[in-house]
Amino acid sequence: MQITLTSKRQATFPVEVCRSMEILPGSRLEIIPGSQSGEWIIRTFRIQSQKLAPLKGKLKRGAGSFDLNRFRERSKDYASLRD
Repeated sequence: MQITLTSKRQATFPVEVCRSMEILPGSRLEIIPGSQSGEWIIRTFRIQSQKLAPLKGKLKRGAGSFDLNRFRERSKDYASLRD
């Protein structure tokens, strides 16, 4: 099976591939190097729950709506959010 890359470096995956990988428009894919030179592996990107552990207890169910503007205005410690 082959796919063609457009001039904007975009590719369209066949419907069979999308169904088998359970991906929809907007899904995130991860591309990692394979075991051989020039080989790459494409897989669905899944959020690792252990990386969400610092948020445990900070978000409360039913505590009201999320204020996006207020969140954007607050200073953030980006270093603690990195892998």
